[in-house]
Amino acid sequence: MINSSSSKQIGQDQPATSEPTPKSQRTKIKMVKSEDSDKRMLNKKLKDVEISIPIVYGNVSFWLGKKASEYQSHKWTVYVRGATNEDIGVVIKRAVFQLHSSFKNPTRVVESPPFELSEAGWGEFEIAITLYFHSDLCDKPLTLYHHLKLYPEDESGPMSSKKPVVVECFDEIAFPEPSEGFLVRVQNHPAVNVPRLHTGFTLPPPVFAVPLEDANRKKRGDTKDHPLSQWFMNFSEADELLQLAAARQQS
Repeated sequence: MINSSSSKQIGQDQPATSEPTPKSQRTKIKMVKSEDSDKRMLNKKLKDVEISIPIVYGNVSFWLGKKASEYQSHKWTVYVRGATNEDIGVVIKRAVFQLHSSFKNPTRVVESPPFELSEAGWGEFEIAITLYFHSDLCDKPLTLYHHLKLYPEDESGPMSSKKPVVVECFDEIAFPEPSEGFLVRVQNHPAVNVPRLHTGFTLPPPVFAVPLEDANRKKRGDTKDHPLSQWFMNFSEADELLQLAAARQQS
């Protein structure tokens, strides 16, 4: 992640935390078995199976140019998205963004995708992003940490109000031993990497799955047509994961 030592900084001293902070490593999340007896079979854990979801988190910031003031110099958006801009709401239930204490209502909760928030300000600081997963997958949240970047790496040059500063990180969240019910629900979803199952194992029909191209969906959760998508980075790791997933499904 870009970190310019000469940029304006606020909120530098952060308390120590035991929450996982995945950076260039895969985050393992223990699964918790549901207590719903009616779905006991679907909550059976699948041994030696691991699913993963590639994500990108970061921010896009624009200098306000002539409209900039001392305390409102930039507008910015911080987000968590699918690495290939697919709808990650199939895995993530909500996201909580913890902003600097100088903001009004610094704890922002986003209950549905796209998981993002937009604000305006002048200073850079660390944002804690806590992800909560659907109950059929995991009841333990995962916290990511992103340093909000407003100023370009080369601060000696002129700033542009048309070209934003973009900082993104790629990571892959891995879920070992998922429940059969969750795997049924996401088995054909493009945001989730589902491995090839062992010979003789057959999943039942996806009875709880929402059709991917449901014309009645009130809101799209993917970010393919997002207003900022032209600035999103492409990650070769995400493309490779998609190719591997496609190969597994065909084999």
